[in-house]
Amino acid sequence: MGAVTDITNHRQAEGKIREQEIELRQILDLTPNHLYVFGPDGGLLYVNQFALAYLGADLAEMVAPSRINFIHPDDRPGYLAEREKGLLAGKSYEFELRILRRDGTYRWFLGRGNPLKDEQGRITRWYNTATDIEDRKRAEEEIRKENIALREELGKTSMFEEVIGTSSALQMVLARAAKVAPTDSTVLIMGETGTGKELIARAIHKRSKRSERPFISVNCAAVPSSLIMSELFGHEKGAFTGAVQRRLGRFELAEGGTIFLDEVGDLPMETQIALLRVLQEREFERVGGTEVLRADVRVISATNRDLQAAIADGAFRSDLYYRLNVFPIKLPPLRERKEDVPLLVNYFVDRYATRAGKKIKHIQKKALDVLQEYSWPGNIRELQNVIERSLIIGEANEFSIDKSWVANEPQPSGAAPADQKTNERKRIEAALAQSNGKIAGASGAAAKLGMPPSTLESRIRSLKINKFQFKGV
Repeated sequence: MGAVTDITNHRQAEGKIREQEIELRQILDLTPNHLYVFGPDGGLLYVNQFALAYLGADLAEMVAPSRINFIHPDDRPGYLAEREKGLLAGKSYEFELRILRRDGTYRWFLGRGNPLKDEQGRITRWYNTATDIEDRKRAEEEIRKENIALREELGKTSMFEEVIGTSSALQMVLARAAKVAPTDSTVLIMGETGTGKELIARAIHKRSKRSERPFISVNCAAVPSSLIMSELFGHEKGAFTGAVQRRLGRFELAEGGTIFLDEVGDLPMETQIALLRVLQEREFERVGGTEVLRADVRVISATNRDLQAAIADGAFRSDLYYRLNVFPIKLPPLRERKEDVPLLVNYFVDRYATRAGKKIKHIQKKALDVLQEYSWPGNIRELQNVIERSLIIGEANEFSIDKSWVANEPQPSGAAPADQKTNERKRIEAALAQSNGKIAGASGAAAKLGMPPSTLESRIRSLKINKFQFKGV
């Protein structure tokens, strides 16, 4: 007995199914997302070609436990924890992680895991996807950096809001600033403490094509030498004791804008080398990192030091000096623009009277004469302090000052007894030796002597002390 059954339709149906499977596989392989299929125990069964091409790997490499190495080391603990939690609970999960590309760079992805269950509710497959979110993360990072910069700007009070003065010396400075502002040239602003170097730097930034981007200010003398590299260039997690997470440096926060390096002459030699690389190559690395970052930042620096003398003493690199000194601007001290004193007095009186809730109707002429006669070793900042002090103490609606406030300036021609000057020199030199020539900061000579850094700088100039000789003592 025999029978022949027509199975043409059955064969055609099987062929159709195979064609559909091939077509589905091609669709999955070409889908611009990473697709992974795992068994119920978590073993990898399938990876689409798009993911393999991104990783530069084959299926054998992906099946091996070493596939975890494709995930950024910082993201592995979080990924494994989320995955384990999802597998145990049998529920969908998602996480953000960085995945290594075949060219050695990492990109951010949003990973999702979804279980497939049978009629009895048992998991038969896990389907995972990874969607590229690098552009979104970059946008979020840009917004975050701009917010940080904005908070710094809002929290920072400028020495004064406008450039005040009509003297020829000041107008010459403003003319030079206006010429260099539209360019991307590096600017070195020189001048005594309190002359308004940061104010000029801000004015240059506001007139530049970078005005809509951040202006980040760093006082290099106020940051401990052990932390200045991290402050400027950031650090990676674990780069040093206390580095519990990645930190962005000021150069990254200033991306597309301007960074102002005040007291640049106080930078340690190691930091000078890193800054020179930024100026020459436009690139840097975070402390403890290996990733080379590009720097689209305009650098404006300032100093009250004689950098050429520092170069001669071996405290400052000559190649860095020439990179910083592309366009020099020298600010005149207030004693060289005394005709601006009345304008500044009126401005500060109005400013601080409003802040103190007082109404000043008159400024005494003798007070104005005293202020114009004084040589202002602390420059505009000292004038500002004197006026603020007067408005706090004064009760009347007339502005006046106590002459004793401006009667103690060091005289260049030896008004103080010789032994008094000798004793003062010895005290200052001893403090400079103890602080290795550092002026500002908790361990600086000014703190040891109990005086403001600006006052100490003035004393050093008047006594003609070479502070650079104490570097490295």
